[in-house]
Amino acid sequence: MSVCAISTNGAVEGGGAYFMISRTLGPEFGGSIGTLFFFANIVSSALCISGCVEGLMENFGPTGYLKPDLIQEGRWWGFLYCTCLNILNLLVCLIGASMFAKTTVFILILVCGCLGIMFFSFLYEGPRQVQIPFSNKNLTNGTIPVFANYTGLRGSTLHDNWWPQYAKDYTANDELVTFSTVFGVLFSGVTGIMAGANMSGELKNPGKSIPWGTLSAVGFTFLVYLGCSVLVSATCTAYLLQNNYLFLTGVSIWPASVAIGLLTATWSAALSNVIGGSRVLEALAKDNVFGSALNFITRGTWKGNPVAAVVVSAVLVQFVLLIGSLNLIAQLNSVLFLLSYLATNLACLGLELAGAPNFRPTFMFFSWHTALIGLLGTLIMMMVISPIYASCSILLCLLLVVFLHLFSPSKEADWGSISQALIFHQVRKYLLLLDIRKDHVKFWRPQVLLLVNSPRTACPLIDFINDLKKGGLYVLGHVEVQEGEMIEKPQGNEAEQGENEEAKVDPTVTQTIHWLNLVDHLKVKAFVELTVADNVRTGMQHLVRLSGMGAMKPNTVILGFLDKDDPTDFLSTHWSAYYNEDFENDVFPIRSQKSVSPLEYVQMMGDVLRMKKNLCLCRNFSKLKKDVKSVRTKKYIDVWPVNFLNPGESDAFDTTSLFMLQLACIVNMVPLWSRLKLRVRLCEGGQSQGTLEVESHPAQAVVTYRDRLTDMLTRLRIEAELAPVQEWRRIVERSRHSEWEAYAKK
Repeated sequence: MSVCAISTNGAVEGGGAYFMISRTLGPEFGGSIGTLFFFANIVSSALCISGCVEGLMENFGPTGYLKPDLIQEGRWWGFLYCTCLNILNLLVCLIGASMFAKTTVFILILVCGCLGIMFFSFLYEGPRQVQIPFSNKNLTNGTIPVFANYTGLRGSTLHDNWWPQYAKDYTANDELVTFSTVFGVLFSGVTGIMAGANMSGELKNPGKSIPWGTLSAVGFTFLVYLGCSVLVSATCTAYLLQNNYLFLTGVSIWPASVAIGLLTATWSAALSNVIGGSRVLEALAKDNVFGSALNFITRGTWKGNPVAAVVVSAVLVQFVLLIGSLNLIAQLNSVLFLLSYLATNLACLGLELAGAPNFRPTFMFFSWHTALIGLLGTLIMMMVISPIYASCSILLCLLLVVFLHLFSPSKEADWGSISQALIFHQVRKYLLLLDIRKDHVKFWRPQVLLLVNSPRTACPLIDFINDLKKGGLYVLGHVEVQEGEMIEKPQGNEAEQGENEEAKVDPTVTQTIHWLNLVDHLKVKAFVELTVADNVRTGMQHLVRLSGMGAMKPNTVILGFLDKDDPTDFLSTHWSAYYNEDFENDVFPIRSQKSVSPLEYVQMMGDVLRMKKNLCLCRNFSKLKKDVKSVRTKKYIDVWPVNFLNPGESDAFDTTSLFMLQLACIVNMVPLWSRLKLRVRLCEGGQSQGTLEVESHPAQAVVTYRDRLTDMLTRLRIEAELAPVQEWRRIVERSRHSEWEAYAKK
């Protein structure tokens, strides 16, 4: 169902299941699943070739059913036959998909004819003795034949075979057969469900052919397997089934038909997996998943046929054939295919749960229930078949995801990843759960809006504020000043109007991309908000009011200090830690805006406070060096519990001082700054409320002030040293005197 749904949701190109998964889950996950799916096809081809050769030796070997001693038997003889069959597959695939299509049609006719003969034999033949092959060393010594019963259609035989009766596998060193072994072998017969999808590049209408072709093939296969299972269980004893894997030859009215059907079916499946795997490998190479390592695959194409991919696939099949054991290959094959089916179900489930508007498959018999059932079913059966193989394949898939995320050139491909849709869905859900009315001071954290004129001169400040956010909201705000109409309407004829429309676009559209690139370059976790206004003050008001979403709104606004210092270009200066040649001079001009007047600057500060936001003014951050070597030379983070706008009327217990202490604690939690100690400057002349100020004993007042401050730091769980500032009273008086003189002169 998931394959049908995803194949009818838009255009499907070459690569089949890999293409569908990668365009849904993204290049990393899609590339890893595609790689494992390619190897699954390789292993499946080797499995089918091994099964074909096993049938050859059982029928034409020294102890063969049909014609004994026609071919030699043994491990390396079998490997030789497998090699010859693999070469035959290679030659057919090199000719192209048209030759493959003609071959499979011929094979389909043969297999259907053999199936018809077999069904007729079950209904026609009566009870008889079927010989146990001499290859079963557990029951025969190679000279005296041993027989088992074929009962014909009987209800008692069906009843006896109704429950499991596991025995030893005489072809695998007498290993005990289990449910996982049986399922692994049986499931390998239906892994061709993806064969049609793998040929999506050769189909005229993949969106129509894949669903109906896949479902009809699955339905036909199910009916055939069900009919075979019922007829075999009702006619053959368990003893016969356990000790003669070619019992159909002794039952059929034309024994040769069994050999023909067996050999053609397994050969066709091997051929299908080779050509399907080569198309997956070609798609991986075209998508540049592994970079230049697979460039020879894309260059090795002749008339649309990926010759190099076919050759590589055949060579890998040859290596898998060295495993030898049919059942071991079958289990590995089943686990790898189940993993690809799991990814397909996961992709469809994610699309359905994310509620992506563009996920509108025309296949109507799909829902998230079918995807979930398929996902859980494949995961459970992987563990049932082989927990070791399943765990290793999942681990390998995750390692490939990490590898491709770090090193694959295709990770920047614009395919559209389902992760973005899922993240959007979850973020929206939890944003709605956030309620600003339920905020509590215990869980307060800074939600910062940093207003930046030119980021070229503010890189150290942007980087430092990133340490200050403590998992909270961090927004970089910028005001683009444009007087008059923000976006002018085009004038003139239609052609000129079109040109004007392209020229007159909102400046924030193009600038946002540059700002996002800057965020990536500085490696800060920040959002970007840009606006256009007649002046900086109006634009700042827009940003303060509208930045954020829902309960995630800035509670702290940070402004740079208004001074006349010459700005430093940190993006173009080679000695700067923020140097990047990708940002040319026309991107983020240093003098991008008209200068803000002192009056407008003060008005902006007042606007922030009237909006009930915390206000921080930052100065001299261009001198901050954040590298480890510079930090090691420092010992303290100094906190001045002073309101510098009115230093004589503030103390360490007012809101401003407590806010500075909170920010200092947050900075001290950052690993780079954690080795530094907090040092609170004790300004004994500024206490105005709540301190015991004794005129005749100023020293006693200082001690009392220190004790209260120490007690407050203890209650707030802030580890800090206290450092008195000498002659603070004189500094305050001098400040007041200078303010009075300035006022008098004015």
